[in-house]
Amino acid sequence: MNNTRKITTIIFLFTLIGLFITGLFVEFLIFSGEVNQLKEQISTLQNQVDNMHTTINYQNVTYILGKNISLSELYENVKESIVVISGIVVSYQFPFTSYYEVQGSGFVYNFTRQMVIITNYHVVNGAINITITFYNGNSYPAKVLGYDPYADLAILSVNAPPSEFKPLTIVSSSNLKVGDIVIAVGNPYGLAGSMSIGIVSALGRTINENTAGGFPIANIIQITAPINPGNSGGPLLNLQGQVVGITTAIISGSQGIGFAIPSDTILKEINDLITKGHYDKHSWLGIIGVDMTYSIAKAMNVNVTYGVLITQVVKDSPASKAGLRGGNKQVSIEGSSITIGGDIIIAVNDKRIRNNDDLASYLEAYTEPGQTINITVIRNNQKLTIPVTLGARPPPSSTST
Repeated sequence: MNNTRKITTIIFLFTLIGLFITGLFVEFLIFSGEVNQLKEQISTLQNQVDNMHTTINYQNVTYILGKNISLSELYENVKESIVVISGIVVSYQFPFTSYYEVQGSGFVYNFTRQMVIITNYHVVNGAINITITFYNGNSYPAKVLGYDPYADLAILSVNAPPSEFKPLTIVSSSNLKVGDIVIAVGNPYGLAGSMSIGIVSALGRTINENTAGGFPIANIIQITAPINPGNSGGPLLNLQGQVVGITTAIISGSQGIGFAIPSDTILKEINDLITKGHYDKHSWLGIIGVDMTYSIAKAMNVNVTYGVLITQVVKDSPASKAGLRGGNKQVSIEGSSITIGGDIIIAVNDKRIRNNDDLASYLEAYTEPGQTINITVIRNNQKLTIPVTLGARPPPSSTST
């Protein structure tokens, strides 16, 4: 009996062990299948990653913006229209004479079947032996047809065969809005055909160039597209590859602050620059002023914190003849000496004027010499509207608006 129980117990134990081993084997098969499946998934994912690396490293990537616009295609369409402008400036410092090379950018434009190069005035100012180098490396002599220091514009002709000229289209800049994407193409530091992209970050700015004789260059486009020395004179393009401005300046040491002359200025001046060699239709008011602030308003005991405070009226200027008044009292405001007591310009032809940028940009964009405008001022805490007949800017030697 005892033997029978022992045998039964042994059989039972072996059965349990067998079932346990069988269970482990089944589990192993299931786990092994999942591991193999996971390995296959990892292998597939690795292949996809490798393919992505291959595409990025070895294939051209086309960047697409809104309305199916390709930046690489845009560049291909405009690159042969951009030129390098080089020249020599001679400096005389008795008893020595020194020579140094200047370089900038420009672009081809078809003005009534006459192929010309458009650039900045400061690129060619005082330069001799000017040459134009096209994208293919061919270089030709050029000469200045006309220029305008007040708008930093110059037009060049170049003695090159017709096959070299690939003109760009210029469109009005009046439709530009802050936030619009713009593209700059030029030759920064001599690196020909460089493209950068950014947005319009502000409109209606004014800048000062030494070549403008102290007058502000008005109605400027502020951009974030990176530009550097050598970009000057290159086109600012919209997403259709059309010219909406000319890159002209940067603030030294800044990041993401560049400036461009609007294309409307080019379209307004180009006929005179080519046919007459100059442009003499910049309006002149004849005042010197500062932007109004809260602190100045407190010092003057007025409620207006915007506008342009006239500190000085130029003798025999349109402003003087119309009876506009400058300041009569010198005060210190936040560490600066300000002449207060003058008229505060707050509107021109019912257009609100917030600061000097607004005033200079309005005069540049919407007026001409000989035109009569209505200037609204605050004088002795009273609002007055004074008609002023504008003059033409005198030679670049003063600093009035």
